[in-house]
Amino acid sequence: MKKILLCLMALATVVTIYSCKSPNNGVCRIQGFVNGEQYEGKRIFLVPFSGPKTAEYVDSMEIKDGKFHFETDTMQMYTILMDYHYRFGLQPLLVIGEPGELKVIIDSVSHAMGTPQNDSLEKWKVRTEIHNRELGKMRRYILNLQKQGDTVQAKYIQQRADSFHLVYKNYSRQLAENMKEGILHDFLKNQFPLTYKRKMPDGRIATMNADTNEEIPE
Repeated sequence: MKKILLCLMALATVVTIYSCKSPNNGVCRIQGFVNGEQYEGKRIFLVPFSGPKTAEYVDSMEIKDGKFHFETDTMQMYTILMDYHYRFGLQPLLVIGEPGELKVIIDSVSHAMGTPQNDSLEKWKVRTEIHNRELGKMRRYILNLQKQGDTVQAKYIQQRADSFHLVYKNYSRQLAENMKEGILHDFLKNQFPLTYKRKMPDGRIATMNADTNEEIPE
């Protein structure tokens, strides 16, 4: 019985130690694919989204058989992008150095999936692309209406565009709120703050509503 108890205690200790470790020992392993034979042998880069972008912090490798890979143990946001000589037609890709296996496709529309924050980031990017495309259509329509002198209809479409954009901003804010904390949470909170500061003509610093650009009374 004592031997059985000792074995169970040893097993529990091993399980506890293992469960406390981050997936993949805290390393983000990025397995990537680039669509296009013309990129064979070209270099692709993993660049910090913010902070220094010197050789010390930027990683790169040569594409072989359409594939590349990176590893990072730094939990931060990165941009994956091709050598600038061959970048045209390829969409730079935001990824988070989250421990785990991350699958990446670099193409005219790039994708990343495999870890919780990167999966959420991918959903946000798809929503963002749809939003930008539709908002762009509205803005072009507004310009055409203004050129034709139809200011009433242009104002109406502008109101619809503003409402459409506000829905998108609130979606992004809610996504950040749902995540509670982490790199993506911080990124989205910085993208769409609820308020900002403005220096007024009388010299005082006022708190403004980021959606209406109206002053918030103290």
